[in-house]
Amino acid sequence: MTSRPATGGGSPHTGAPATSAPATSAPASAGSGAPGGTAPLCTMSALEASAYQAADRPSGTGVGAAVIQFTNTSGKACTLKGHPTVAGAGNGSPQHNRPLTVTPTGTAASVRVAPGGKAWVKLTFVQVQGEGDGYCVSGAKPVAYPTLVVGLPGAGAHQVALSDGLFAECDNKVTATAVTAVKPS
Repeated sequence: MTSRPATGGGSPHTGAPATSAPATSAPASAGSGAPGGTAPLCTMSALEASAYQAADRPSGTGVGAAVIQFTNTSGKACTLKGHPTVAGAGNGSPQHNRPLTVTPTGTAASVRVAPGGKAWVKLTFVQVQGEGDGYCVSGAKPVAYPTLVVGLPGAGAHQVALSDGLFAECDNKVTATAVTAVKPS
């Protein structure tokens, strides 16, 4: 599923333009890339977001992972940087967002995304255990979201759905990598 503009709920972090890299979806390095050494931050309208279940999931029963892919649909290179904000969209509606507590992993570095290029973040969460209504090991009430609203600094918030299921999670928390030019598995 492609992204839809998200409204309501928590707002994504803000950030300043960052140093750019060569005209590929690679980490930035000082003094390279666009004239002046920078590319503007990607705007919400320059990106299309989609989500899929990650092939490489952390070990342990009930732990799942999803990859959020951001594609630059504009005609110009732009920059992404940082860790995402994440909210579950109740009933598939961003107006009913429930912000999740994000535990960031990895170091945030600027990623220059060429036109048609891609960048990713990987989300890891504790899934609901058991069958039927399921349960959370912590004793919390399990929640299933048809969509998530994922925001990146300066790039707006994007509503995404898995192509094969719901985002079921416990404890209203998620671990998220910084945006990367390397496709996670």
